[in-house]
Amino acid sequence: MTTSLETARLLLRPFTAGDVDAVHAYHGLDEVARYQYWEPRSRDEVAVEVAKWMEPDGKPEAPLSLVLAVTLRSTQALIGDMVLLFRDWEARQGEIGFSFNPAFAGQGYATEAANAVMDLGFGHFKLHRLFGRCDARNDRSWRLMERLGMRREAHFREHALFKGEWDEEFYYALLSREWADLRREAN
Repeated sequence: MTTSLETARLLLRPFTAGDVDAVHAYHGLDEVARYQYWEPRSRDEVAVEVAKWMEPDGKPEAPLSLVLAVTLRSTQALIGDMVLLFRDWEARQGEIGFSFNPAFAGQGYATEAANAVMDLGFGHFKLHRLFGRCDARNDRSWRLMERLGMRREAHFREHALFKGEWDEEFYYALLSREWADLRREAN
């Protein structure tokens, strides 16, 4: 599926080979990789990852994942990536994930992009429930999920070894009917 989403300030679009340098600009940073399952990536590692993101993942009507480049409409600068993972088609369960270049933090871009991806998940794909998870120390991530209206459903303490230490993880979720209520209230 080649989906592009437009918001007031952003264009979320499929990745291209020309995006490698822009992705490397933030995937290569310690502060971005700190709470990810990967270490800071070299340019070559980013090129491999971007190539994966460009490949179809499953059937168009039922993909396994959808990874989108988040770009500024005004300049076309790539500022982050959003993923929508389809965890269980029968139960209509999905997961959102994101990483952004910290140079663009604090301007509401992540919230705007995540809203668009949640609209896609609940609207176009008719998901029943979307969830997100993050390290409990990653306050930018869990605060974003709270701004989206998601509720914290779990706090797992010392549940896994992550980069050599016990981690704590928050799980957030939202149901489609709750999303619809939030959208009605916003309008």
